[in-house]
Amino acid sequence: MSRHTPTQPPPMDHSSVIGEILGDQQQKRRRPEPTAIVIFGATGDLTSRKLAPALFNVMLDRALTEPTVIIGVSRGELTVPQFAAKLEPAVRQHSRQKVEVAAWDKFAGMLDFVGGEFADDETYIKLKARLEAAKAKGSRGNRLFYLSTPPAVFPLILEKLHEHELIERAQQRGAGASCRVIVEKPFGHDLPSARALNEMIATHLTESQIYRIDHYLGKETVQNILVLRFGNSIFEPIWNRNHIDFVEITAAETIGIEGRGNFYEATGVVRDIIQNHLLQVMSLVTMEVPASFAADDIRDEKSQVLRSVRSLTLNEVANDCVRGQYRGYRDEPGVAPSSQTPTFASMKLMIDSWRWQGVPFYLRAGKKLAERLTEISIHFKSVPLVLFKDEAAGSVLQPAVLTLRIQPHEGISLRFVAKVPGENINVGNVVMTMAYADAFKRPISEAYERLLLDCMRGDATLFNRRDSVDRAWELIQPVLQVWEATPGVHMYDPGTNGPEASDDLMKRDGRMWRELIAQPPVVEK
Repeated sequence: MSRHTPTQPPPMDHSSVIGEILGDQQQKRRRPEPTAIVIFGATGDLTSRKLAPALFNVMLDRALTEPTVIIGVSRGELTVPQFAAKLEPAVRQHSRQKVEVAAWDKFAGMLDFVGGEFADDETYIKLKARLEAAKAKGSRGNRLFYLSTPPAVFPLILEKLHEHELIERAQQRGAGASCRVIVEKPFGHDLPSARALNEMIATHLTESQIYRIDHYLGKETVQNILVLRFGNSIFEPIWNRNHIDFVEITAAETIGIEGRGNFYEATGVVRDIIQNHLLQVMSLVTMEVPASFAADDIRDEKSQVLRSVRSLTLNEVANDCVRGQYRGYRDEPGVAPSSQTPTFASMKLMIDSWRWQGVPFYLRAGKKLAERLTEISIHFKSVPLVLFKDEAAGSVLQPAVLTLRIQPHEGISLRFVAKVPGENINVGNVVMTMAYADAFKRPISEAYERLLLDCMRGDATLFNRRDSVDRAWELIQPVLQVWEATPGVHMYDPGTNGPEASDDLMKRDGRMWRELIAQPPVVEK
C-alpha cells in the first residue's frame, strides 16, 4: 500500500525548487540556444580557474545545446590545440567533476582561438570570420561576449566590436539571434567612473544585453535566501523590526592579497567586497516580496532596498565605519610602505523602511582573518521576561540566531533555548543545523556555471542592473572620500577577528560579532 493517500500530494523535490525558483520558469527549464561564446582575456587567471571549468561542467551536465563554440581572444598567437593544452591542467584542478579523457576531447573540440591585440582591427576581422564559421555550424548567430579584462579595456573592446558589426544595440526579446555581453567587476572605481562606464556601455548596448556579473549572486546558498524567506510561512511574519534585533553579514578570508599588491592598492576591501557582494546579499535579505520571480520584479525590489538605505554622513563614517590593515601588508610586493589601504572594513547601515526601521545592519569583510567564511546572521530580539534565570545550567541564555552559511560547509543553523536532559528544569543554548551536502546528497554547482547558463538563456535575475550599481556606489562614496583623504587605518594581527576598533563598534550598541568559526557542522546520523 502506498504511504500517500489520494488526498496527500507527493513530497516536493526541494532541490528542484531551490534550483529553479529565481527567474522566469520557462527560461529556467529550457536549454540555451546554440551559442558562440567569446572570451576576451582567455589566457588569464579567471578563464583558467573559473570560466573554463564552469563551461566544462555545464557540458558534462548536458546543459549546453550543440553546437556551442567557445572562442578565446587574447594576446599572443596560439593554435587551438595549444589553447586547449593551456586550459587542461587548470580544468583538471578546478573542475568539480572528474575530467575523463573522452569528455576532455569533446570539450577541446568546442574550442577556438583568436590571437591579437585588443586595439588591432585585424583581431576583430579574424574574430568575425570565426563567428561566421560558428554560425555556419549551427550557432544561429547567437553571440555571448565575456569581457574578462580590466575595466579600462571595456570601452576599447566594445568600440571595436561595434565598428566591425559584431554587436548591435537591440532589445533582447527572444526573437532572432541574441547578442549579449558579460561585464566583470569592478563596475567602476567610484561613483563618477561607474556612471561614466555605464553611459559608455549604453551607447553600444541596451540594458537587456548587459550582464554585470557578481559571482556571489550565483552561489546556491545566496539564491536560497529568498526560498527560505518566501517559501516558509514561519519566517516571513517575523522577518521585520518587531522581531529582529540586528543583522550581521560577514565575508572573511584567511588568505592575504596573494601577490596582487598593485591591484589591491587601487581597490581595497570596500570596493572589492562590500560595495558589490555584501550590499547585494543585504538587498536579498531585506527586499520585499516581489510580484513574481521574474528578473525585473526581483531586481526592482533589490533596487528599492538600496534606495532605502540611509546615506552616511561624514560624522557617521567617522563613528560607524572601521578600517583595518593586517600587519605585514605593507611588506607585500607593490604595496606602498606607508599604505592606508584597508584590508578589513566593518560598518553599520540603517534602512529607512517600514519593515526595517531601527534595525542596524553590521557588515564586515577582511583578509588574513581567523577563518574563511561568508554568512548572514539574523539576531532575534530577547524575550521580554526571562523565566529561567536560575535554571540556565551555568550559561547565559542568548536570543535566537538564524545563520545562513554561504561558504564553506554551506547550510543553515538556528540557535535557540532548550531544556537540558534531566529531572530538573535546566535550560541551555543549542544549535540545530541543516547542511546542504547531507540534506540533498548532490553536488552544488559552481556560481559561474549557473551564471553562464542564465546569460545564454537570457535570464538576468542574478545579474546587477544599472540603477543598483549606481546606488551601491552612492552609499559607499562617502566612506571612500573620508578614508582616502585622512589617514587612520587600524592595524590587526593575521589570524584574528580584525582590529579591536571593529569590536568597539558593536560594543557601543551593546552587541558583539559572532566568532569566526568555520568548522563543519556536526550532523546526527
